[in-house]
Amino acid sequence: MQQRPSGIAYRILFFNTLAFTVCFAGWVLNGVLVAFLIDNGIVNWNLVQAGWLLGIPVLTGSVMRLPLGLLTDRIGGRWVFSGLMLLCAIPLFLLSTTTHYTLFLVLSFLFGLLGASFAVGVGFTSLWFPPEWQGRALGIFGMGNVGSAITTMVAPSLLIRLTGDGTNPEGWRMLPVIYAMALVVMAVLFALFTRNKRPASSGKSLALMLRPLKSVRVWRFGLYYFLVFGCFVTFSQWLVSYFLNVYNTTLVMAGMFAACFSLPAGLFRAVGGWLSDRSGARQVMYWVLGNSVILTFLLLIPRMEIYSPGAGLMATQAGTVTQVSADAITVDDKTYPLKARQPRPAHTDRQQLIFPTKESWQEAAVQTGDVVKKKQMLAQGVTRIYFQANVWVFLVLILLTGISWGIGTAAVFKHIPVYFPQEVGIVGGMVGLIGGLGGFVGPILFGYLLNLSGLWTSSWFFVCLLSALCLLWMHRVITRMMKQGAPHLADKFERPDQ
Repeated sequence: MQQRPSGIAYRILFFNTLAFTVCFAGWVLNGVLVAFLIDNGIVNWNLVQAGWLLGIPVLTGSVMRLPLGLLTDRIGGRWVFSGLMLLCAIPLFLLSTTTHYTLFLVLSFLFGLLGASFAVGVGFTSLWFPPEWQGRALGIFGMGNVGSAITTMVAPSLLIRLTGDGTNPEGWRMLPVIYAMALVVMAVLFALFTRNKRPASSGKSLALMLRPLKSVRVWRFGLYYFLVFGCFVTFSQWLVSYFLNVYNTTLVMAGMFAACFSLPAGLFRAVGGWLSDRSGARQVMYWVLGNSVILTFLLLIPRMEIYSPGAGLMATQAGTVTQVSADAITVDDKTYPLKARQPRPAHTDRQQLIFPTKESWQEAAVQTGDVVKKKQMLAQGVTRIYFQANVWVFLVLILLTGISWGIGTAAVFKHIPVYFPQEVGIVGGMVGLIGGLGGFVGPILFGYLLNLSGLWTSSWFFVCLLSALCLLWMHRVITRMMKQGAPHLADKFERPDQ
């Protein structure tokens, strides 16, 4: 008979999820704020500097997940969560006082601690739910990821209102203050309406609590989480600049479009928990990683216009060119018809094209009076291939990618309370740390890839390769496990020694 969660467990889950949502919204604030400051000429930061400002908060939140996960196991999530929100409200408030790059970077580093709230919430949530409910509970908690969508949707409109639609540029300073106030209010509510609880392992020595980190599984799950969570965090911020530059949208529209990626990713995390409880985390991860490979491969094709040599026109006999026109070349008494370029209507560039289009024509390579030989080129063929990278198709693809990664985040964490029931905080903290590092490395790496290749889609190329690596590694482990004669253990989970 399945054990059902208590009423207090649901209350803890509610406040954990709400607090995580508020923390996550503040954690990715730079994604909108930095883009606004640069786009409006308030600061003069280059693309690499902007990448560091997006990545530094993620670095702090990632690195601190392990110690805060350990601290949660030691003293309980009620006090750690409340204290974390109060502490991070200070640098967020101070962010409103400066546009100096170094100070902005330092303050971003400090409020980046908000990202570590994930490890606190995972450890605190799992204590209140039985094993058969872990996937759903952690999946619902993970829906706090929608905080990034809230920021990308709401913050641009708030900035426009605070700055009087550009008439008062300094009005942006109120945005960090609003976020700081939200953290303070949430910290007070969390302390008042939750109850503290610690795991049975809270009295263990530090060495014993760190022992699970020797397992290869922890690091492999960390790589999966680097993809499904780290890349999610990166693109939640990166897509704002992506839409501004590739599709020339407004900041508000860029935020709304970016939310089409981040909002489903957060909401479907609960679905991922339910599917992992029902069908097994292994099957879910196969589906997630396979989809990630396919979708990111489709996304890596850039918006482009290519001119290439096409079918030309050669003389079939020697002679003298007597006439050259737009549609024909005459050599002595022989006329060679030319394939002229068709005029394009003025509205052509505004058409919504899904597939690549091609047009070919020929351009004369000789002039009247030229003496030509047999098989000499009379006209050069030209082929133009145009791929629009239709914005609506792009939106559908990133929405599906966000859904897949959202489901995957829950599937990864489904394993942790099963294999490490007394060390969820520290193991979850380490897996979260590795995943969070993806959110730190991503913006910086994408900035360098963009500078190197000149292609915004270079980021999708990297993610496609990473997805393929994760899928191949997981399949190799599962295949080896099946050969070792334990298929019954591979249905939902993996063997402890893999």
